[in-house]
Amino acid sequence: MTRYGMAINQTRCIGCQTCAFACKMQNGVAKDMRWNRVLTEGGGVADDAQGQYPNLTRTYLPLACQHCENPACLKACPTGATYKDEMGRVEIDYDKCIGCRMCMAACPYNARSFNWAEPAFVPDFAYGDGQVERRERGVAEKCTLCKERTDRGEEPRCVQCCPLGARIFGDLDDPNSEVSKVIVERKARVLLEEQGTRPQVYYFE
Repeated sequence: MTRYGMAINQTRCIGCQTCAFACKMQNGVAKDMRWNRVLTEGGGVADDAQGQYPNLTRTYLPLACQHCENPACLKACPTGATYKDEMGRVEIDYDKCIGCRMCMAACPYNARSFNWAEPAFVPDFAYGDGQVERRERGVAEKCTLCKERTDRGEEPRCVQCCPLGARIFGDLDDPNSEVSKVIVERKARVLLEEQGTRPQVYYFE
């Protein structure tokens, strides 16, 4: 079995947002919507810092769907639109989504977006990988772990485009994979472990 996951080196993340925009272009994510965000830990605004001058620190937190092993969103979905596939990715069947947004309320990572109106794009046309399914008004959407790319044996676009190599992608069930080794050797952690969702995205420094 294969179980895809990711490890993110927060020390290497410089908050450049390349991952966020690469994801947006790859997946045709509409204007004013992001599947992949880079937050500033402890800050109230983008690129904020912690502490008091001159003793300031800044740590970035790249955040998207955590592709949990025990996803709260899946349990909350009343139609079966949210599901885990054979590669361990949490996905959405847009044909089954009724727009109830129960998944959004259940997700402790605030990882989902909702199409309140017909998706708008800048420039004024849909872009992205031609194999990525288009989302219409009234459905939830989120990071798919670049299903189309990873099905072809490629890395997710955010991993490929990170200029400092802060993201490592691979098979969590293969103890010899780079991602598995990093998780063990660097004692990587997951977000909100107390929620019991068992994320498949790990963080380390």
